[in-house]
Amino acid sequence: MNVAQKLIKNHLVGGEMTPGKEIALKIDQTLTQDATGTLVMLEFEAMGLRHVQTELSVQYVDHNLLQVDYKNADDHLFLQSACRKFGVWFSRPGNGVSHVVHMERFGVPGKTMLGSDSHTPAAGSMGMLAIGAGGLEVAMAMAGEPFYLKMPKIWGVKLTGHLPAWVSAKDVILEMLRRHGVKGAVHKIIEYYGPGLETLSAMDRHVIANMGAELGATTTVFPADSMVEQFLRSQGRQKDFRELLSDSPEYDEYDEIDLSRLEPLIACPQSPDNVVPVHSIAGREIYQAYIGSSANPGLRDFAVPAMMVDGLQVNPKVSFDVNPTSRQILENLTHMGFLEKLIHAGARIHQAGCNGCIGMGQAPATHKISLRTVPRNFPGRSGTKEDLVYLCSPETATASALTGVITDPRRLQMPYPDFKEPEAISINIDMLEAPNERWVDIELEKGPNIKPLPEFEELPDSLQGPVVLKAGNDISTDEILPAGAKVLPFRSNIQEISRFAFTQIDDAFYDRAIKFQRTGFFVVGGENYGQGSSREHAALAPRYLGLRAVIAKSFARIHWQNLINFGILPLVFKDPQDYEKVRLNDTLRLDNVRQSLEAGRALQVVNLSQNQRYPVEHVMSDRQKDMVLRGGLINIVRREGQPV
Repeated sequence: MNVAQKLIKNHLVGGEMTPGKEIALKIDQTLTQDATGTLVMLEFEAMGLRHVQTELSVQYVDHNLLQVDYKNADDHLFLQSACRKFGVWFSRPGNGVSHVVHMERFGVPGKTMLGSDSHTPAAGSMGMLAIGAGGLEVAMAMAGEPFYLKMPKIWGVKLTGHLPAWVSAKDVILEMLRRHGVKGAVHKIIEYYGPGLETLSAMDRHVIANMGAELGATTTVFPADSMVEQFLRSQGRQKDFRELLSDSPEYDEYDEIDLSRLEPLIACPQSPDNVVPVHSIAGREIYQAYIGSSANPGLRDFAVPAMMVDGLQVNPKVSFDVNPTSRQILENLTHMGFLEKLIHAGARIHQAGCNGCIGMGQAPATHKISLRTVPRNFPGRSGTKEDLVYLCSPETATASALTGVITDPRRLQMPYPDFKEPEAISINIDMLEAPNERWVDIELEKGPNIKPLPEFEELPDSLQGPVVLKAGNDISTDEILPAGAKVLPFRSNIQEISRFAFTQIDDAFYDRAIKFQRTGFFVVGGENYGQGSSREHAALAPRYLGLRAVIAKSFARIHWQNLINFGILPLVFKDPQDYEKVRLNDTLRLDNVRQSLEAGRALQVVNLSQNQRYPVEHVMSDRQKDMVLRGGLINIVRREGQPV
C-alpha cells in the first residue's frame, strides 16, 4: 500500500476503502484555533460532554490576537477555562500559529488528526493523516466519536530533480495550482513520492501540504522518512519518530514534477490558482511585501530573507511585514542574528500568529499591490475590500521589497543565500499549558460577548421562500462570512456575526434575509460553492438568519458537511443549465422533503415565480440525511446523549 492507504487502514473503524464510499476513521489528535475554537467549546458544552477522549487535543490562540477592546481578550480567557475543564492543551496568545507549533511539539508520524482549520493538512508533511473539518465534527472527535468522510482517491505526485537557486517549496505548490486549479484535487488525497523528496526538508513539505487545501484536497500526505526524523531530532523529539514509507507507488491518479525545471511563480489576484511566472509580470509597483503565515512558517523562510537584506534597506515605498510563525522561531531568529538583519533593513516585526493572513491587521492600501507568502488571496481576505494580493515565495517577496516592484529574485545581483537547517535549536514550551487528565468541575469564564448557541428546529416537510442570494462559481467562505479585525471578534456571538453574512458579495443581504428568518429562504450557488476555510460560521450564521437550503452546481467538501451539520439541505442541480434560469428573489418551493429524503425519492424544486421545475439531487448518506431531518448534529447529541 501507499502511505495514505496505510494511514487510513490503520484507523478504519467503519466502511470500505473504495473511492466514493463513506468511511469512519478513529481520530488520535485534534487541533482547534481561536477563530473556530470558541464555537467548538460552546458546542462541547451544549452537547453536555465532559472530557476529551482523544490521545491529545490542543487549543491554539493564533487568529484573534488584536485586543482593541474586550471581545478577543474575553475569548482567550474563555478558551483557557474550557481547556482546563475539558482536558485540552492550551497554547497561549503569542505562542504562534497552530500548524507550525503543532508540528514542532505534538505531531507524530502515523497518527490521525482532525482540525477546525482548513490548513490542518499541513501536518501531512510529517507522515500524519491530518484533515480539516467543521468545528462540530472536531467536537465529536474530541468526544471519541469517529470522523466520517467519503473515501478519497489517492493522487500520487512524483517529484524528481532538485530545486534550482531562487526557487523554493512555495513554487512547487504554485505549480500544482497552475496545472490543476482550485478544484483539481476535490475528493482526493495528494501523496508526494519520488527521489525529489530527498531535497525537501520537513518544513518545505509543510509549505506544500498546507496549500494542498487550495487545490480542494481532502489532505496531503508525505512519507515519514529521514527528513522527518531529522526535524524531530532538532525539536528534541526523536523518540516520536516512526518510519512510514510507501510499499509501492500505485495510485488512482498520477502526476510528475521535475523540480529542477521550476521557476519563481506568483498567484495573481484574486485566486490561488491564477498563477504565472514572476518574470511575466515583473515591474509592477508594490506597496507591501509580507513574509510568514502557516503557508511559509519555517526558520528558513525568515532566515533566507534576512540574508537577502543583510546590510541593505527595503524600498522606502514598501511596507516590509514580518510575521514570525512561532515564538520558538522568533527566539531562534534572535539568537542566530537574523532578526537584527531584518529590523535593520526596515522590516516591521509583528507578534507570532496569523495576523494579516486572516485580515487581523496589516491590511494593505486600497488598490495597491501586496505580495504575501500566505495561502489565500480571496477578495477582501486581507482586510481591504479592494485589495490586490499576490501569493509568492519568501524569495520573491523579499526581492520585490528591495526593489519596490515585482521582481524575479533570479535578477538580483547577489548569490543565493546558503542557509542550512541547524541540527539543534532553542526549544520553548513555556507558553503551552498541559491539560487536566480527567474532568474537573471548573466554571467556564464567559464575557458579555459570548452567547449560547441558537437552537434550530427540525426540517419541515415543505420549504418555500425566496432566493435571497444568487452567487457565482468558486464562492469562498471568506465571501460567505468574512474574517478580519471587524468580524472575527464576534465568533462566539452568532447573532451579531450573522450581520456580516455575504457582505463581501451583497451589502443588502442581511436586511433581505432577516425578513424571512421564521419562514426560511434559499441561496443559489455555482460550482465549488464554499471553497476555502473550514469556518462553520459560514453555515451557522446564514442558518440563524433562516437559510434552509442551498442549491448549487457543486460544493466544496468542508462547507457541504458544515451545511449538513446545522440542518441546511445541500442540493445540486441535475441539469447545470437550470442554474442560469433561477433569478434573485424568485420564490422556490420544495414539497414532501422529509418523505422524499426518508424514502430515497427524487427531489424537485418548483419555481413559483416562473412556473418552472428543476430536478435536484443530493449525495448524503443515511447518517447525513438524519442530521438534516433533525435540524443538525447538535440536536441529535442533545436528545440521545453521549457516553463521555
